[in-house]
Amino acid sequence: QVQLVESGGGLVQPGGSLRLSCVVSVIILSIRAMGWYRQAPGNQRELVAIITRGGSTNYTDSVKGRFTISRDNAKNTVYLQMNSLKPEDTAVYYCNRARGTSWAWGQGTLVTVSS
Repeated sequence: QVQLVESGGGLVQPGGSLRLSCVVSVIILSIRAMGWYRQAPGNQRELVAIITRGGSTNYTDSVKGRFTISRDNAKNTVYLQMNSLKPEDTAVYYCNRARGTSWAWGQGTLVTVSS
């Protein structure tokens, strides 16, 4: 079973930055697309950033220009650089496949944006 381990979350003030990491227990080089998702309290999980096998990226409108997704295939790791954070970015962040059937979800990493 594939394991996903997210890390890097924490408490940050509005306008601050965080870098999230997701280590995947399988080789991600052949995975068509990986994504970062988030789930805020009372909300459904949403996909916020995608990176394809070829390195193309796409973002939900609310994070465009502030978040950057990247991948290190040698380390089987996906990153999410988050800048200019806003209180509405507060959520638990998860990574998973962005195409096809999702793997079992990891525990996620909590990001709290508050002054």
